[in-house]
Amino acid sequence: MSISQVSELEGMKKVSSVVSTTLKKMREYVCPGMSTLELDDYGASLLNRMGAKSAPKLTYNFPGWTCISVNEEIAHGVPSGNKILQEGDLVNIDVSAELDGFWSDNGGSFVLGRDLYHHQPLVEVSKKILFNAIRQIKGGVKISETGRLIEFQTKRAGFRVIKNLTGHGIGRSLHEEPGEIACYYDRYNLTRFRKNSVVAIETFIATQSTMAVTQKDGWTLKGQHGGFVAQHEHTIVITDDEPIILTLENEIWN
Repeated sequence: MSISQVSELEGMKKVSSVVSTTLKKMREYVCPGMSTLELDDYGASLLNRMGAKSAPKLTYNFPGWTCISVNEEIAHGVPSGNKILQEGDLVNIDVSAELDGFWSDNGGSFVLGRDLYHHQPLVEVSKKILFNAIRQIKGGVKISETGRLIEFQTKRAGFRVIKNLTGHGIGRSLHEEPGEIACYYDRYNLTRFRKNSVVAIETFIATQSTMAVTQKDGWTLKGQHGGFVAQHEHTIVITDDEPIILTLENEIWN
């Protein structure tokens, strides 16, 4: 989506406030012993209260209001009453929604309670790299240069990137052009970020794997070599200077 009038920016700010507030409140609500279904139901109640519709449900008929992935799961984890969260789990919540014809997306990984299994360094690297990547995005910058930055800083920190999960354009639907904003340097991608366009920027930082593989349920993604992945995501508007971060209320950088 390209922002061409004030009403469009206001619409994007409104839906982005909904998804970022929902993500923040879900993160505050979750506790050890809770099922991912209970957490998802809470997220659904927040979205419904604010008049928004779940984007994965609308777009893909996803069997949940939000995506909740735990430990070895990278993304698209299906909420379940049988999946009970435990102290020290690596949890990822991804919330995307539609409101009044506008769509926004955000997500974040965190350690539940005490860091019993030493996941926090992975989480911190993912957050820091997303911050650094977003700061250098402006109109005219090659998308591949964002991928180069993410990949370089990830390798320097001793981790790997997932190559088949990417950021994307967003605004009037969940996934728009540019269709792939990769976490690695793709020298064949000559596309440049355009001023006033809206994109969702994501990091997928891994301990062992480089590719995400769909599991038997048809939704959940895990790494081809196992291990753990931290993901963080903001929806932004590109300018001639630093982007406008629409989902800053989720406080994933705090």
